[in-house]
Parts: sequence; structure tokens; C-alpha cells
Amino acid sequence: MGCCFGKRRKEAKGGAQGGAGQDPPAADEEAKPPQYSWDQRAKVDPKDYTFSGLKDETVGRLPGKVAGQQFVIQDCENCNIYIFDHSATITIDDCTSCRIFLGPVKGSVFFRDCKDCKCVVACQQFRTRDCRKLEVFLCCATQPIIESSTGMKFGCFQYYYPELALQFKDAGLSIFNNTWSNIHDFTPVSGENNWSLLPEDATVQDYVPLPTSEELKVIRISTDTMKSIIPITWGGRQKSSEESCLAVFFAGDYTTANARKLIDEMTGKGFLLVQTKEVSMKAEDAQRVFQQSASDFIPLLEKGPVVALEFNGDGAVEGCRSIINDVFSGTKVFVSENKASASQDVDSFYNFADMQMGM
Repeated sequence: MGCCFGKRRKEAKGGAQGGAGQDPPAADEEAKPPQYSWDQRAKVDPKDYTFSGLKDETVGRLPGKVAGQQFVIQDCENCNIYIFDHSATITIDDCTSCRIFLGPVKGSVFFRDCKDCKCVVACQQFRTRDCRKLEVFLCCATQPIIESSTGMKFGCFQYYYPELALQFKDAGLSIFNNTWSNIHDFTPVSGENNWSLLPEDATVQDYVPLPTSEELKVIRISTDTMKSIIPITWGGRQKSSEESCLAVFFAGDYTTANARKLIDEMTGKGFLLVQTKEVSMKAEDAQRVFQQSASDFIPLLEKGPVVALEFNGDGAVEGCRSIINDVFSGTKVFVSENKASASQDVDSFYNFADMQMGM
């Protein structure tokens, strides 16, 4: 075996030196530089990720056409602009009277020097500077910030198309983390309010129409609030009742489906979904939030983040507990024990969650 192996190596060596039956390598092959994987990557042309200087046009990008790249929108007037894909960051500069849809953005969305625009935006961070009269249906994982901006109005993100759920995952965004109404005004003016909330019955299609171009009409869009990828929350508006209820689902194969089912059941009975949150918890967090019930739930925390829902309305606690017992009898769910403890449950959980997320 060893001699045979050695002979084959010797023959190979001889062939490499120009032995019988072997042609010497061509000169251009000898000079050819090595190829590396990073040399094989497709070159990115910034023009493919920019809309600039447009007027009275409808433009957009289909799913898969942005694929996590940065995007720039600038100097556009009276345009309908649609980004039906996830991206890294998006800046929008010097745009006037535009209607804009931005699919999930992993990082920041930054509007600068824009006015009279209507937008639908999903992102990790949202900021405006020197803007006037923007109306935004927003999903934002962190606290939205406005700076030197006036006449700003915000509503909860509401949109659906088949690729959107996966785009949220690709952008690293949770559909349950949305602080759309918790606006921080970096430059407040005494006696004035630079921002407000859109009417509770505001619908996206009245602000950002569906695309009409042949290229973009292939997207199967729905603006029906019942189909929205993001649960529609009440946010910072005045609550209808002094009674709220906290329900917490623990990580598992059906966590998202179970949370959405409870939302449908509760809102179908007239209760408000105030806010939602998806966050990881430790044992000490559970002790503080779940108190006497903590020992029942601590082993479940290792499986992944929890999803929490706050409902509001007279009878919310009793209604939620009834649905949990009837519909989720085989699922471990934390739900407020009674009306007296419910407000403390809500405050304890969301104070913890906000600290976890740096807000």
C-alpha cells in the first residue's frame, strides 16, 4: 500500500514537471490571480437602491429586489413610492407631497427636510428632523424621535402582503414590539404640541393608496386591519376603562398563533388591545412580574422570549380568563388573577420590558 501510494505521488510529481502526455501550463494560466469568494459577489450599483429627483411618478421595488441593502429616497415631489422588501437603513431627504410605503427596515428610517408626506413605515429606529406635516402609520421597535419637526401625526402600522411576515424576520423585527405612539420630541416648544395621534378609525388606504402600476399591482396587498401583520394597538390614546388585564404566552411552536387568536377573541368582544411586547425574561424578572405564580413559569423562560398583551375594558380580566380556559386549556398562560391585581401586573411587566429594551 505504501509503495503504491508513493509511486502515484511520484508520477503526479513528474507529470507536473512536464512528463510524457502532459502539456506545460499556458503562460496566462500561470499569471492568473487566485479567486476568492468575496470577489465573486455581485457588485452593488447604488442607482438600484435610490429614487432621486422624481416628480408625479409611481415607483417601487418588488420583494427580493432590495434584500437588506441600504436605500435612499431624495428630492421627490408628488410621487407614490413603495419598497416591498426588507432593507438595512433608509433615508428620505427633501421630499414633498409623497405617499411612501417602506417594508421592514433592520436599522433606522430617517426623514429630513420633508413636508406634506403620508407614509407607512416599519423599522427598528424612526427619526425625523426639520420636517413638517408628516402622517405616518408606524411600527417601530424603539421610541420614535422627532426633532425640529411640526404637525406630525402617527397611527399604528396596518398592512399585509404574503411576503411581509418573512421580511419582518429577515429584518430582525418582532411584530409584537411596536412603540408607534410613544413619541419623544427632542426639541419641544413650550405651549405647543409638535405631534399628535391620527384618528382611531384612520385607515391606511385613505392616506397611502394601493399601487396602480402594472409592475407593482402583482403584490397581493390587503389593508384590512384584521389581516394586518402587526396587531393594531390602541397605544397612548385615552383608555376606555380603568380595568386592564395582562396575558403572557411563553415560547413554543404556536406562541404567535395563540397570541393572535386571543387578540381576535378579545377584540371581537369589544375589548381594546392597548399594547403588545415580545421580550426575554430571567428568573428574577419572573419573580418580580408574576410574583406568587413565578415558580409555575420560570422553567418555561429557557425556551425563548415571552409575548405579552394588555387588554382594556370593563370586565377585561374576567373575559380574558374565560377565553383562556375555553380556548387555551392545554396551554400555559399567565393571566391577571383579578381586577385589583391587574393594573399592577401590567405596570410591572411593561416597566420591566421597557428597561430591557432601553426605553
